[in-house]
Amino acid sequence: MEAETVENREELPSWVLAFGPFLVIGALITLGLVALRSYDFEAILVTDTVGALVIMTGIGFIAGILPVAVGMLWFPYVRRLDAEWIHAVLAFSAGILAFIAYEMADEAVGHAANVSTATVAPVHDVVGLSGPAITLALAIVAALATVAAMELGSRWQKARTETVRGNGLLIAYLVAIGLGLHSVGEGLAIGAAFASEDAGLVILFTVGFIIHNVTEGPAVIAAVARDRETPPLRHFAALGILAGGGVILGGWVGTFATSSFLAALVFAVAFGAIAQVIWEMVGLVRYDAGNLFARRIVVAFVVGAAVIFVLEDIVVGGWLGV
Repeated sequence: MEAETVENREELPSWVLAFGPFLVIGALITLGLVALRSYDFEAILVTDTVGALVIMTGIGFIAGILPVAVGMLWFPYVRRLDAEWIHAVLAFSAGILAFIAYEMADEAVGHAANVSTATVAPVHDVVGLSGPAITLALAIVAALATVAAMELGSRWQKARTETVRGNGLLIAYLVAIGLGLHSVGEGLAIGAAFASEDAGLVILFTVGFIIHNVTEGPAVIAAVARDRETPPLRHFAALGILAGGGVILGGWVGTFATSSFLAALVFAVAFGAIAQVIWEMVGLVRYDAGNLFARRIVVAFVVGAAVIFVLEDIVVGGWLGV
């Protein structure tokens, strides 16, 4: 019976193995949105500091740790896929992140436009620029600095990985730490949207990061899968927390962005973190596949962006009405 089950799994179409976890997560998200429709979600955003931190802890777990854990379970099936399907999964995830990054940039610019000159009076007295211009300039600097910091962190993680070849568990921890740094940016975006009392953005970012973070699970345990002995279960729990727990930390910090000035900077930092993730994914596909514009890659990228577009304009804005 067990051999028959394995054989049936191997007969599953490649697209099912590639996107099966997204379908499962999508079904769970749909159930969650159906349940959410019966609640006044916007009223939840109006709470005290402790309440906001509690809520962000729950959202961070759902958007960060849980999907990474699902992705870990997905790894045995990913190993059976052709490289082209793996590239398609990465492109699908990149499409989701690209749309979210656009939303972050738009929010940063929008909040910067609302900053009064009095808010940045000391800087205005020196440079003579208006509040929106100063804030936008600082937001650009914040985004670029975040990209640089994330890139340095990524290079450090890769260099350390090279020095510990053969120790799969240590490599997995290094990968999880790198992904955890990126996930802080995800939490910042959700927390800033929460502080702005924008229910639509909270839902959009949360769902988008849930879908994306499923792809991080296999990346975390790829090296462990090559080891002869399977590590104790506690290590998998720790890896999931390291890789996805940054969403919780970022969410806590983001909830304090209660002014337009702080919101602009926080969204800019979050944009920088996500932009660097996209750059990493593009580099990985380019290195492995050579052609970024292969049909399957382009279609997967467009579908990923379209999924989030539909979520924002039809589901969140129309059906949920937030």
